[in-house]
Amino acid sequence: MDRKIEKKFWNKKRILMIGGGTLVVFLLAYQLIFADHRSRLNVEKEKITVSTVSKGTFDVYIVVTAVVQPLKTIRLDAIEGGYVMQKYLEGGSMVKKGDSILRLDNQRLMMDFVNRETEMYRLINELQNTRLSLKQDRFTLDKTLSELDYTLDQAKDLFDRNDKLFKDKVISESDYLKSKRDYERLKRAREIEVQSQKYQEDNSRLQIAQLEATIERTQRNLQLMKSNLANLVVRAPVAGQLSSIDVEVGSSIVAGQNIGQIDDMDGFKLRAEIDEHYISRVYVGLKANFEFNGKENTLVIAKVYPEVKNGRFEVDMVFDGKTPEGIRRGQSTPIHLELGKSSQAVLLPTGGFFSDTGGNWVYVLEKGGKKAVKRQISLGRKNPLYFEVLDGLQPGEQVITSSYENFGDKEVLSF
Repeated sequence: MDRKIEKKFWNKKRILMIGGGTLVVFLLAYQLIFADHRSRLNVEKEKITVSTVSKGTFDVYIVVTAVVQPLKTIRLDAIEGGYVMQKYLEGGSMVKKGDSILRLDNQRLMMDFVNRETEMYRLINELQNTRLSLKQDRFTLDKTLSELDYTLDQAKDLFDRNDKLFKDKVISESDYLKSKRDYERLKRAREIEVQSQKYQEDNSRLQIAQLEATIERTQRNLQLMKSNLANLVVRAPVAGQLSSIDVEVGSSIVAGQNIGQIDDMDGFKLRAEIDEHYISRVYVGLKANFEFNGKENTLVIAKVYPEVKNGRFEVDMVFDGKTPEGIRRGQSTPIHLELGKSSQAVLLPTGGFFSDTGGNWVYVLEKGGKKAVKRQISLGRKNPLYFEVLDGLQPGEQVITSSYENFGDKEVLSF
């Protein structure tokens, strides 16, 4: 007799199907919940720079390049223009005050001087002739007045006699009146002659005074022109080194043209160009230092030039103490310019990453060094070596500080 065989529920096929489905569901759930979906990029560790975050002293300074210059530089300008006839000294020569450097030729200036000199001699001759004429006129006028006085005295005597005779009725009235009119006419004539002589003398004296003033002015002009002629020889205004002379024999220069400069070799200063970003933090009295011949030297900013050219401004620095021996004009050297007081901070070495991220994020290596993960950070001040870390990093952590240009927007870098 046949026996009914019951079919088993947990057979091998069903167990395999349920197990496989469960495994697929588990894998899907893991991918959805636990798997790392961040974008990745494989990077060769040898081609990146990894720096360690540390805690230490943050020095607020910048490094600028300064050039050694003389403490004083005197511009050498031509007072008068002309053609260069002779060049006595070349650039680099040491000069004393008053040494001749150039000789110029200016025919127009020479002709003006000769004409003015001739005019002065003419005025001197005219003055002498006017004085002589005044003396001669005075003699003539004195003679005329003397003759007039003689005639007046005779007329007065005649009038006085006729006055008595007329009163005694010895002469007629017509004779009396005639002698009276003659006397009064001569007396009036004498008054007019005296006034005329005074006017002529005053006029002559005025002419003499005017000529003397004109001659004095002409002499001053001549003296000035002589000085101008003397300026055709360009001389050193101070002692020092003739660092440059920018003209040659035969060249033409105009009045006021700069032809060179003289350096005062009694001291030196350093001139540096600084980025305009720091213009509000740089002021007179700010200190800097640099190393020369193995010794540290301190500088002080003596002058700040406010004009900004091509995004940079200039400062002059002088030595705070003795000028180091052996320093020479034209030498350039890096200068550490202090912009504030030092303080303790978390430090991140500088690198090319900043130009790509603006200091807002970095790649931080995880433990084991197998990958680096993007992390948001906050940076503060900067000096040539370090950034001041305000938030996001701790001492001991390692950060990729080389350029991120080839990493794109990847969140994880694998090595």
